[in-house]
Amino acid sequence: MSSWRTTRKIPAWQSWMPEWLRTALRWGIWAVVICLVTLLVGAMYFFAEASRFDLAEVARMPARTTIFDRNGKEIGSAGGNNRRLVSRQDIPDFLVKALRAREDARFFEHSGVDVRGLLRATVRNVKDGDFTQGASTLSMQLARNTYGEEHKQLKAKSIHRKLLEIALTLRIENHYTKDQILAHYLNRIYFGSGCHGVDQAARTYFGKPVSELNEAESAMMVGIIRGPHIFSPFRNFKAAKEQQTQTLARMKAMKLIDAETVDLISNRPIKLVPSEQRTSERSYVLEAVQKELQDILDDEDIRDGGLVVKTTLDSGWQLRLETDLSESLRKIEQSKTWTYPVHANHEPGQTPAYLQCAAVTLETKTGAILGLVGGRDYLDSRFDRTIGARRDLGAAFEPWIAAAAAERGRIVLPGKPVQTGRQIGPKETARIAKRCGITGPFQESEDLFRGIAAATPLELATGLATLGNQGMRPKPFLIQSIATPDGKTVYQASSSLSPAIGKAAAKEAASLLENTGSTRVYGGATGSGRDAWLARLGPKGSTAIWVGFDQPQRISSAAQLDQVLSDLATRLGN
Repeated sequence: MSSWRTTRKIPAWQSWMPEWLRTALRWGIWAVVICLVTLLVGAMYFFAEASRFDLAEVARMPARTTIFDRNGKEIGSAGGNNRRLVSRQDIPDFLVKALRAREDARFFEHSGVDVRGLLRATVRNVKDGDFTQGASTLSMQLARNTYGEEHKQLKAKSIHRKLLEIALTLRIENHYTKDQILAHYLNRIYFGSGCHGVDQAARTYFGKPVSELNEAESAMMVGIIRGPHIFSPFRNFKAAKEQQTQTLARMKAMKLIDAETVDLISNRPIKLVPSEQRTSERSYVLEAVQKELQDILDDEDIRDGGLVVKTTLDSGWQLRLETDLSESLRKIEQSKTWTYPVHANHEPGQTPAYLQCAAVTLETKTGAILGLVGGRDYLDSRFDRTIGARRDLGAAFEPWIAAAAAERGRIVLPGKPVQTGRQIGPKETARIAKRCGITGPFQESEDLFRGIAAATPLELATGLATLGNQGMRPKPFLIQSIATPDGKTVYQASSSLSPAIGKAAAKEAASLLENTGSTRVYGGATGSGRDAWLARLGPKGSTAIWVGFDQPQRISSAAQLDQVLSDLATRLGN
């Protein structure tokens, strides 16, 4: 039996080719078909993945950031609640040009993906062997900023993320106009210093809506986008100015402006909102929370609003501090021998000339701030005296003289700080006090042992907590955690303790505090009578209270000093 095979007829256009070339051609065609099928399947997969995202989220901005105390009681809001949404008509044309020059030159030409830029970035990434270049357009950045926090696929740098981002971007471009994308992008991104959205940033930095920004301010705003934390003009004006210069240079290179215009804009002065007008909070404690929140938002790269912030504050104790301080000072001012004005009129920007106060309570073992009072009247003066009133401690410095002596194995003589301090000298005493959190300045003579050592109320509270925590100094903090509205934790604080002095020395120093039931209270005033201090070391909390004038002057008689201190001690001890 003979076998036979049908002879395949060679197409005429291949008849001139040698066999090896025809074979290579066939394999090449199959490779192209396989690649096209693979690309088609891949595109279908990523578009299917992208279809799971709700495009309405792009225009839906996060709600206000809500602040709670440690027990879950709402005490205020910040951040996102001040976000004002703008449309393209509200955004100056110059700002749009600056944004194009710095972030996406072909924004109005491409369909969401800049193929040229993507190819350049791919070549660069292959050379570097890493994802050093992203070639993200404004539309791609909007996709990432909208969905990045909720979807881990859009956070980690990878080819998968980039392809999913491209598919999602194409959907966004098909759903929204260019002007809408531009407005949504600027409404959503973070501009540093707690500012979410371009209009809130314009009002925070320059005191005006975005529609009123001039060319110099617009260029600086665009420069901030590259690094909201490091380029914030409040934090580093020089760096923000440099970013403005780079933005203008890029605009010139793109022939959007000429050299003469660059010079005019560069030399135009920038007027930032004064520091005393930079907060819309209505209490010292909420302002302090807002400042710490801004630091965390920047440091942790948390860009969205609509957050749930749980603080360390105890709202019950906070109210008690505020009311007891207010009542005690009111009584002293109603005294027949009181000679100073009560809430005297003063010009804007001047320091109020009436009796002031400040108070801080720390959770001794952790440094968590349970309560904070920065002054008498926040609406009258926003100066936070818990960190700004640096005054001599007077007799209240004695526990740290004792701590220094005990740490060096010397004898502690209660009620005799000068004799106790002489055993080790001013230099060593100051060194130990600094380790406990009291930073001075310190008198370099024996006057240090008479209380010529300065501290803020927060430092005194930290020093007390160190004594009550067996010599371990806690770092004060106000925010426990930050979560997204759906409950995902994006920040969790942890207490930070550092060794300051030995357990025996801390115990010896703490024993100097007068024991009143389960609460130890110590009162002292400087010899000049200009400042009154109360230091309370309780079983769980360490409280420092200062009473005096912003411009140092004698408060009144010794009897009145004793009255205000004893009254406060009694109220807090109950």
